Amino acid sequence: MKQEKVGSFLKELRKEKNITQEQLAEQLNVSGRTVSRWETGSNMPDISIQVDLAEFYNVSISEIIDGERKSEKMNKEVKETALKISDYAEVINQKIKMKFFWLTIIALIGMIAFVVIEALGLDTPGSLYERAASVALGFGFGVLIVIAMYLSGVFGKIKARRMMHRNAKKSSNLT
Repeated sequence: MKQEKVGSFLKELRKEKNITQEQLAEQLNVSGRTVSRWETGSNMPDISIQVDLAEFYNVSISEIIDGERKSEKMNKEVKETALKISDYAEVINQKIKMKFFWLTIIALIGMIAFVVIEALGLDTPGSLYERAASVALGFGFGVLIVIAMYLSGVFGKIKARRMMHRNAKKSSNLT
């Protein structure tokens, strides 16, 4: 899929509707900058947005993905499948957001506990408070580092490498 071709097609569809990028962004609840990135080909719309774009422009999702019009109308089954995929992705995204929310709250509580212990001067060497402050701070930063690694895609790359190694082992064991 060529992103530039898709971007040009999306721009063409928008101009046919005689609307601005900002108006389209408002319609789809995204930023104008996001629409601009789609139209320049630097980013692709998410699958759920592709469904909305297809409905808004009255084209098929495959036409958006291919960056050109097709003679046939959108197949009802294809549309339903794309909607199901979109719904599933949204459910997964919501679950991940909730996990991040609670992890962030826990990390902040840990950091606040550290600050309170430090501010009250309860962290005398060897005391239980000193240990609690250390654990709270370490845990808080640890959680934030894990969140940052997840959001940056590091865990996905690690998982992909593990799968490659497992597949390589399986292949070598079969031969």
